[in-house]
Amino acid sequence: MTRTKPSFDRRALATQAMQAATATRAKAQLDQAGPICIYGVCETLGVVVRFNNINMEGMYQRGLPPRIHLSARRPLPRRTYNCAHELGHHVFGHGSSIDELREDAKAHPWEDPKEFLADTFAGFILMPIIGLRRAFSVRRWAPETATPAQIFTIACEFGVGYATLVTHLSAGVNMLSRSRAAALQRVTPKALRMDILGALTPDPLIVVDRHRTAPTLDAQVKTLLLLPSGAEVAGDGLAFERDLALGRLFRAVKPGIFQASAGDWAAFVRVAPVQKNEPSYGYIGLAQFRHLEEDLDE
Repeated sequence: MTRTKPSFDRRALATQAMQAATATRAKAQLDQAGPICIYGVCETLGVVVRFNNINMEGMYQRGLPPRIHLSARRPLPRRTYNCAHELGHHVFGHGSSIDELREDAKAHPWEDPKEFLADTFAGFILMPIIGLRRAFSVRRWAPETATPAQIFTIACEFGVGYATLVTHLSAGVNMLSRSRAAALQRVTPKALRMDILGALTPDPLIVVDRHRTAPTLDAQVKTLLLLPSGAEVAGDGLAFERDLALGRLFRAVKPGIFQASAGDWAAFVRVAPVQKNEPSYGYIGLAQFRHLEEDLDE
């Protein structure tokens, strides 16, 4: 079976996407290495972001103001990536677009150059190569030999999914061989949580260690957070569950913003609500109000 050659120069478009991601970070007055809040970037650029109960990945709506609509049905890391993807459509001046439900796009490369540009832009703005190198180096890990749990820890630092990071390390920044990426991709989220927590759980997990530099951390009610050993949390938004070898486990139980600290590490944990009638669905409303108990959109 012969493979069809792409109808566009992927390398040239990837370079264009990387340059646009760098310029967008600069325009938003962000550094070129650290994790970012993509919703904050959109707000800075005047792009309105709203979460909706829709059965699609997301939608970019060109206009004044431009708008991004995201599905509240998707996991938090996927919403982050989808938002960055839709922002890519905005940055490149594309028209309004709807992105249907799909798997990790880079694992099944787009034939549409606009979609390839937006996807590659999302990877570079969320996971810049300088930041990835720092994240591995400071922990004395290497992408090629890192365990799935270590890869997951770095994915959590950048707010993306495990599979998304593996794909970007391999296809985006060439920090991981294809064979190692394929092996890592075979590890399921369920198996990862079991390996890290030592118990089965259907609830989403975020792992945070003392090397995490971002001042904020986004979660939603029911999310499990494995914070550094000895972590303390101000307020009643995070409930202590148990101590593990890798850290102290909490569960997000209430929307709001709560400070967590452990020695010289500290961060604000921003917890969004879930739908009472559909607890697997996340917050619905404007992104800027996602940590408030009531939606102030209407």
